[in-house]
Amino acid sequence: MTPRMTDHFDRAKTGYRALTGFEAALQAGPLEPKLLHLVKLRASQINGCAFCIQMHTAEALQDGETHMRLHMVAGWRDSPLFSDRERAALAWTEALTLIAQTGAPDADWQAVEAAFSPDERAWLTLAIGAINLWNRVQVGLRARHAMGLPAERADAA
Repeated sequence: MTPRMTDHFDRAKTGYRALTGFEAALQAGPLEPKLLHLVKLRASQINGCAFCIQMHTAEALQDGETHMRLHMVAGWRDSPLFSDRERAALAWTEALTLIAQTGAPDADWQAVEAAFSPDERAWLTLAIGAINLWNRVQVGLRARHAMGLPAERADAA
């Protein structure tokens, strides 16, 4: 795979700064980092974004996520490792990432309503939109991913 561009963020600096500014706001927002990592990883898996899969896996490990849960994100529906809140977020992630096929079903939204406050729902929906934008940029321009991952933290739960 050959990258199509490697200077795209330099060429669109103000857009890139806006996206990174949003990411900073997202991290300062009400959603817990582990949940955001799961959402970003799942959308990136669906979109086939190797760059983002590697990056969000590495960040999740650094924040104390376990290898086992990260491996199981693609099969979250069949794994007992995820809370009801995480399941609602992952279902909403899939629904919005595949919106042309799903139409964002009411049942998925109802699960989000049951597990998240109104502010959290807004942030979750924006986070899903943002990772889909990042995925489309990185896949479209064939960005290369890093080649390593950190070890799981000894204190990972």
